[in-house]
Amino acid sequence: MVAVIKTSSSIRGVLNYNENKVDIGKAECISAVNYPLDLEKLNFTSKLNRFLKLAELNTNAKRNTVHISLNFDPSENHSKEKLAEIADTYMEKLGFGRQPYLVYQHHDAGHPHCHIVTNNIQRDGKRIDLHLLGIRKSEPARKEIEEMFGLVKAEGRKQKEQFSLNPIDVGRVQYGKAESRKAINAVLNKVLFDYKYSSLPELNAILNLYNVHADRGSEESRVFKNNGLLYKILDQNSKPIGVPIKASEFYSRPTMKFLEGKFKTNETEKESCKKYVKNALKLSFLRENIFSPEKLSKVLEGEGIHMILRKSGEGQLYGITYVDHKTRSVFNGSSLGKEFSAKGIQESCAINILAFEKKHQNSASTYSENFQDSESREYVIENLADILLRAEKINDYVSKQFKQKKKRRFYKGFKNS
Repeated sequence: MVAVIKTSSSIRGVLNYNENKVDIGKAECISAVNYPLDLEKLNFTSKLNRFLKLAELNTNAKRNTVHISLNFDPSENHSKEKLAEIADTYMEKLGFGRQPYLVYQHHDAGHPHCHIVTNNIQRDGKRIDLHLLGIRKSEPARKEIEEMFGLVKAEGRKQKEQFSLNPIDVGRVQYGKAESRKAINAVLNKVLFDYKYSSLPELNAILNLYNVHADRGSEESRVFKNNGLLYKILDQNSKPIGVPIKASEFYSRPTMKFLEGKFKTNETEKESCKKYVKNALKLSFLRENIFSPEKLSKVLEGEGIHMILRKSGEGQLYGITYVDHKTRSVFNGSSLGKEFSAKGIQESCAINILAFEKKHQNSASTYSENFQDSESREYVIENLADILLRAEKINDYVSKQFKQKKKRRFYKGFKNS
């Protein structure tokens, strides 16, 4: 079982989200705890008012709404009664056992899950502390509940499921906005909160892997001028298809304002992840005969790193972005250092080609065997002449540890006038 906790300042918005799911047949309210009436007698207003009356007891609390999802393994098929019992046990261990809360069973994903809506303002006006709630109480509760109810354990599965998010099936969603929103939302929920990106291009580097694109529009567009954001589905040729959806239409509201906050936070958090990516790149060049960026890209895939090559219309490589799925961080090549930029990688490949050619210039058969990879061979044929002509420029980049400081010379007999 995996528990995801989100806090908010709008109980109405969270309740609306779940009730709308009920209206379209994608969810069912299966339990109403600590309410004065039975579930069957509750309408939207009575459900909402119970929370609002508690919220009025502490108007200083900025975040008074808690929205929890409990997610189960696809192989599990729990009854409504069992889901409600699991939810009750979880809320008791979380410290919310005396709070009013609603439990919704959702049917809009490939795995069984339920949502719990509650607030953290108690009857005496004091608030339940939400700081590090997941680490302090949710994680221990999750592990105990897995044992109590014989659930599939989430522990140890995280690494296996790291790459389980599949690209959107564009053939299924391109004609319907509702299905498009559902498909995009699944990708956003995974990427926005799990990965560390510090710009819109870096975010799109990940989203594009799953056929989703975040678009601000042109600078002259109304969307751009209003700091708006649209999410689009991409086809197999990376072209937008279907109806673009406004960021504000998604429950998590992944607007530009939201993303700008994530950019600042992620910039600091991903700094410690640079070393892993840089070491993976250096080791790839040491262990393999890397003669082209395309070959390097294939090698890095085995390390869980997507290397995205940005090329011009003429096919010229002008930029590289690295998406590391192990540390879940995204880096523009130049931010890692000159040697990891598009130019630096091309120069390293060129050096390898020249070194290999010099070493095996008297052995045509050996040379041929090591260039069986079609992409490497094509890269060599197309670029070797250019590499030889600009060989002097290849060594322009010198690592800092090999650079010597110039000694200052002093000449006797000369004075500044």
